[in-house]
Amino acid sequence: MTTWVALLRGVNVGGITVRSADLAALFRDLGFAEVTTVLASGNVRFETDAAASGRRSLKAAIETGLRERFGYDAWIVLVTRDELAADVEAFPFDADDTGRQPYVIFSSDDAVADELAAAAASLDDHDLDPVTRGDGVVYWNPPKGMTLHTPFAKVLGRKTYKSSTTNRNLRTLLKILA
Repeated sequence: MTTWVALLRGVNVGGITVRSADLAALFRDLGFAEVTTVLASGNVRFETDAAASGRRSLKAAIETGLRERFGYDAWIVLVTRDELAADVEAFPFDADDTGRQPYVIFSSDDAVADELAAAAASLDDHDLDPVTRGDGVVYWNPPKGMTLHTPFAKVLGRKTYKSSTTNRNLRTLLKILA
C-alpha cells in the first residue's frame, strides 16, 4: 500500500464548500483506505495499492469523483506521503522566522514549476519575496501580511496556474504528515 496525499485547489473558498466528512466519504467510496482529512482546506491522506507510476490515472479518478459529487471544476495535486515528507524536509528558508509565511507550491506539471521559478528569478526584490525551485515544488517565503501583495504573489495568482498548482503553508504540511 502507498500512502498518498491529495491537495485540493480552491476548496472552501470562493463559494465552493466541501465539508471534511463529505470529502472523506467520497475517498472511501472511491475505494481508498485509511482516509483522513486534515483541516478544512482540502487535504486528504489515504492509502491505496496504486504506486507512484499510477499517479496520472489516480489523479484523474479523484478529480472526476470530486466533480461528480460536489459539482465544481476540481483540480488536485497528488503526492505520496514520502514525497511530501521530503519536500518539507528540504524547505530552504528559516521555517521558524515568525515574520514570514513558509509556503510550498505544488504543481502537477514540472514545466509550470520551472516557469514559476523562472518568473521569480526575474523579479527585483529577492529579499522581500524569496523563491527557490525544489524537487517537484517551488518554495516561497513571503513576509506575513504580504501573501497576496508581493510581486511573486501576483505571478502565482495568474489564472493560467489555477488548474495545475496549489500551495500550502509548511505548518499545514506538518499536520498532514503527523
